[in-house]
Formats: sequence, C-alpha cells, structure tokens
Amino acid sequence: MEAASKLDVESIRADFPILRRKIGDKPLAYLDSAATSQKPAQVTDAMRRFTDHSNANISRSVHTLASEATEAYEGARAKVADFIGAISHDEVVFTKNSTESINLVAYAFQNAVAERGADPRFVLGPGDEVVVTEMEHHANLVPWQQLCLRTGATLRWIGITDTGRLDLEHLDEVINERTKVVSFVHVANLLGTVNPTSQIVARAKEVGALVGLDSSQAVPHLPVDVTELGVDFIAFTGHKMLGPTGIGVLWAKAELLDAMPPFLTGGSMIETVTMERTTFAKAPAKFEAGTPPVAEAVGLAAAVDYLAALGMDNVRAHEKELAAYMLERLETVDGLTVIGPRVPIGRGATVSFELDGVHPHDVGQVLDSEGVAVRVGHHCAKPTCVRFGVTATTRASGYVYTTTEEIDRLVSALEQVRKVFA
Repeated sequence: MEAASKLDVESIRADFPILRRKIGDKPLAYLDSAATSQKPAQVTDAMRRFTDHSNANISRSVHTLASEATEAYEGARAKVADFIGAISHDEVVFTKNSTESINLVAYAFQNAVAERGADPRFVLGPGDEVVVTEMEHHANLVPWQQLCLRTGATLRWIGITDTGRLDLEHLDEVINERTKVVSFVHVANLLGTVNPTSQIVARAKEVGALVGLDSSQAVPHLPVDVTELGVDFIAFTGHKMLGPTGIGVLWAKAELLDAMPPFLTGGSMIETVTMERTTFAKAPAKFEAGTPPVAEAVGLAAAVDYLAALGMDNVRAHEKELAAYMLERLETVDGLTVIGPRVPIGRGATVSFELDGVHPHDVGQVLDSEGVAVRVGHHCAKPTCVRFGVTATTRASGYVYTTTEEIDRLVSALEQVRKVFA
C-alpha cells in the first residue's frame, strides 16, 4: 500500500504570497503549475539577499563581492547535482531553460558533423536515425527534427496508445542498429503520463545509442536519480520547480560533456585564445559562454533546498492523491472527456480535458472569472493533440501547494461553463 502524503499543505501555502491574492473578488485557485510554478518567499528572499549584498560577476575578479558571487553560483551547481544524484558537480551545466538544454545536445551533434576528428557518437548522416515519441513537448521534438533535416538523418518516434501510454509493442523495430540517439519525455506535459524509462533505456543501450530525458515535468514532481535512470543526459528547468525563470539545467555524463563540441562560444568558456585559434575550457564552463544567470542560480538553489526539505517522496505522494481526486471529480462533469490516462496510476497531477461543444479558450475565460487559473491550447504538444483528434485542451495542473478545495472550485466553475454555453 502506497504511503499517504505527509505534506502540510496549509503551512506550505503560507510561504507563497501570490496565493493570497484575488482575481476580481474571487480567491485565486492556481492550477497552472505545469506551465510555471509559483515561488515561495524563501526563493525570492534568497535572490534579493544576493542582489542586495553580493551582486557581482563571477570568476573574473578577486574582490570580495566577486568571490561571494562565484561561491553562490558554484554552490547552486553543487546543490542541483546532489538533488538529482549526479556523480560530479561538474556534470551540471546551467542553461536558460529546458529548451536550451536540449538544443545544446542537438547542436553538439550538428557541430560534430563539421568538426574534424569529432567523436563518432555525435556524427550523424543519411542512414542514421533519431528516436523521440509522439507525446513530446515541442522542445524535445523540433530540435531533433531540425538536426535530421540538416544532417540527412531520419527521425522516428514511438506512438501513443488510446489510453495515453507509450506504445512499446514495436520498440525493437523503432530503436534499432541505425539509432544514434533516443530522447524522450519523462513525464508528459499534456497527458500527465509518467513514462517507464527502463525498457526504453535498455533497448537504446543495447544498440549503442545515446539516450536522454526531457525531465521538465519530472524533476519538480518526483524523486529523480540520474545514476539509477542510466541515461546519458537529462534536461529540466527552474521555473517549474519553485525557482525563477531564466535558468535551466542540462545534466550529462562527464565523459559525454568532454566529448561534445560547444554550443555557444565567446567569453568565459575558453582555455586559451589567439588570433588564429581557440581552445576550450573543461565542462561545465565549456557550455556556459558569457555572463551566467547568477541570481537565478541562487534562486534555483533555494528552490532545491525547499523541495529537499519537503522530501520528494512526500511531493510525489501528495500529487498522486491530487491526481486521483481530480480524475474522480472531473468524471462528474457532464460532457467532459479526459485526454490521457484516466486512472491515477503512472500519471501526475496534470490533467487535460475537453468539454463537449465548448472551445478551451472559452472554458479558460469563464474559469478565470471564477478565480481558477488553468492552461488552454495545444500546450506545445501539437502532435499529441492530433493523435487524440483535438485542436486544443484545457489543462489543470497541481503542485505542492494545491488543495482538494481548489479542485472542487475547478469542478464548480466547469459547471458554470456548462450553464453559460448550454
């Protein structure tokens, strides 16, 4: 029997000032955490303290402020590395977001094509294949599409079953001896599906392919240990895990980072520079050209501290309870169809649905008038929408501060939508 959540949600909510605001005369029910989470005061306070007392550029001066800034930035790297079970802190590269993290890897493949003596694992051409899934966020689809267009490689994908799960029946055919890289979503942002990783990772390794995860919806919501996952790289972002916007993470195995050509070039990522040529610094500096988001790294470190104090097992248990409650309550709404798994097994507290005869944008506007914030649209997952025959959905998503009362308000507001568009 699974453990019940040990989160004190009311105590958690007290840390989030924005949850006390009103939309018109209605208290806010924030059910859009899959798009961006809210930030506790501990995160904004940490960023403010850094900005007020230690703001400086890193790694370029010996004065006190620069030393403090460098220590804060590298300390944030260490906290993130420990949070995801990385073997070395240097396996963590700070980026702008998950999209940039995935592009960094995709461009390493593209750059390797033109680089003399590049690691053959990164050299793609006609006859080679890249594998994704049909449930990807565009951030883990478009970069690989573009890579295949530019190199002549072929893009293949794993399909989705009618119940919103990955169709692994033909896995050995899709991932084969021609496959060079497999990159797939850990937790689907539209369907809420928590994908099984072991079978896909094992098959990728069997054929010698590199394998990565888009963990944008996973690292914030469930325990993630990169060593246990057995993958080569993962990407995630700060603003979905109680942290600030403008900072993301690429974790990759150290030997992989050493072999990868850099993505962006310029200041701070060099070893030596002459007018004729440049040699590059070791990772992670090799992939962090220019002035990094230091204050944002401080905020991300505070978010990691906050989540670690809650305990990721407790976070996961709370969200399983939310998912079960949300699915049960939504089933009571006439004309509502859940898109994705309809049972709270192997899924997160992100639920997309359509309401018969009502466009999602209309649903979202009426819900907003009731103080309920949800996401509407294709959620940067248009192929998934096409798979289920919808142009858009309404998506409600919970997090550590979400209550069952807010889900009740969602259901009541949906009944109001039915009345408005009856």
